[in-house]
Amino acid sequence: MTPEEYDARRLYGELQPGDRVEVIHGVTVGSSAAWSTTTVGKVLRTERRRHGLHFRRQGDDKVYSDVLILARDDGELTTVTMDEFTRLRRL
Repeated sequence: MTPEEYDARRLYGELQPGDRVEVIHGVTVGSSAAWSTTTVGKVLRTERRRHGLHFRRQGDDKVYSDVLILARDDGELTTVTMDEFTRLRRL
C-alpha cells in the first residue's frame, strides 16, 4: 500500500457528515496515458456497498466497495467509489 493510499483510507474512516472534501480520481488508459478529474463537495455519508462488478464469480462470493456520497456546490449529489487510484483531501 502506498503512503497516498494509506492516507486516503485513514481519512475516509474519519469522515463525518458535513466535512468538505476534495477527491482526485486517477484513471490509467492504455499503457501510458493517465486521466485525472477532481470532485469537491460536502460529505453526506459513507457506506460500503455490495456489487457484482466482477464477471463469472460464484453466487455466494461477496464483493464490496467503499463509497462516498457527496453534495457538490451546485446541489448535485454524486457517489464516488474509493479505490487505490483515488486521493482524498479534507478542505
